[in-house]
Amino acid sequence: VQADGTDGNCVTFVLHDEDHTLGNSLRYMVMKNPDVEFCGYCITHPSESKINFRIQTRGALPAVEPFRKGLTDLMGVCQHVLNTFERSMKEYRAQR
Repeated sequence: VQADGTDGNCVTFVLHDEDHTLGNSLRYMVMKNPDVEFCGYCITHPSESKINFRIQTRGALPAVEPFRKGLTDLMGVCQHVLNTFERSMKEYRAQR
């Protein structure tokens, strides 16, 4: 991850080896934060596997904070989905 920006409240993060899968889900999680004014991403070129992920916050909150929180929240959601799936598979196998 590289971070480019002159202002700590408005930063573009460059995420290498990523695509729409992470970009859209992370954008959704970051936009849930009321301190975030803008969050968006773009894929630089179809043949490149990197995205530019831009966050702009209101006030004095540095953009890296909602970025970290979004990643942490997204990992929590993914872990919950994985746990639910594994529990359901275990119950299914027990019934057979």
